[in-house]
Amino acid sequence: MRPDLVLLRELIAAGSAVAARPGRGAPEGAIVAAETVLGPLSPSFRWWLAEYGSGEVGGMPVASLSPDGDGGPLTGGLDGARLWFCREPCGHRYGFVLDVVVDGEHPVVGRDPFTGGDEPVAETFAGFLAVCEARAAGLRDGPNPTIARLWRSTPGVLRPDGERFYGPQSFQQRNEAFEVRRRAPHWALVGDDGGGAGFFMRRHGRDRVSVHRLDLGAVVQDVAAAGEFVTDDLIGRLLG
Repeated sequence: MRPDLVLLRELIAAGSAVAARPGRGAPEGAIVAAETVLGPLSPSFRWWLAEYGSGEVGGMPVASLSPDGDGGPLTGGLDGARLWFCREPCGHRYGFVLDVVVDGEHPVVGRDPFTGGDEPVAETFAGFLAVCEARAAGLRDGPNPTIARLWRSTPGVLRPDGERFYGPQSFQQRNEAFEVRRRAPHWALVGDDGGGAGFFMRRHGRDRVSVHRLDLGAVVQDVAAAGEFVTDDLIGRLLG
C-alpha cells in the first residue's frame, strides 16, 4: 500500500520515536545525484530527504545527503542489494532491499550483527517509521495482525470520503478519548468515518479481521452485536 504522506507528516510532528525538523530538506540536485549511484529511491524516503534532510528514529541517526552532491553517508551505506540507512549502537542495521520494488517502494529489513541474517521490518520507509513509533508507544507492531500489516506500509490512511484509519501516532489518544479499554475491553478503535461513528476490530480471539462500525457515543462491550459489519478485508477495502 502506498504511504499516506499527510499522516506521515503527522506522525513525524506528533510522535515520540521520530525527531526531524521541516524546512531542512536536501536540494533536489543532491537527491538526483544520489539516485545516479543508487537508482530510484523509495518515494516515501525521497520525500523525507526533500522535507527534512536528516533526523533520528528511536535515537538512531538516519543517513543524510551531502550538499555537494556526492551522496555522503547515504551512498556510503550501499552494500550490494542493501542500502543501510541507520544503525543501533549494538550494531543492528536497517536498510532497503534494492532489488525488490512494490509501487516504487523498497521494503526495509533489519540485519542482526551476530547472525548476519536479515528479518523483514516494514514494506516502506514510511512503514518503518510507523513500526518504530508503535513500538516506542508500547503498541508492539499493532493491536492486531491486520493493523500491524497496515502500519508496515503507512502510518494510517485518510480517504477522500472522510474515513480515517489511525496510525500509531493517534491510535492511543483516540482509544483513550472514547474509553474503549473500559467500555469494550476486547476491541480496538482503529478509525472513524468522519461523521461520528468509529471502526472497531477485535484485539483477541479468532476473528481479528472483521471491521464493525458503531456510533462513538454508544460504545458497548459487544460491538459486533450493537454495530454494523463493514468488511473482513480491511486492506483490500483500502486498496479498492
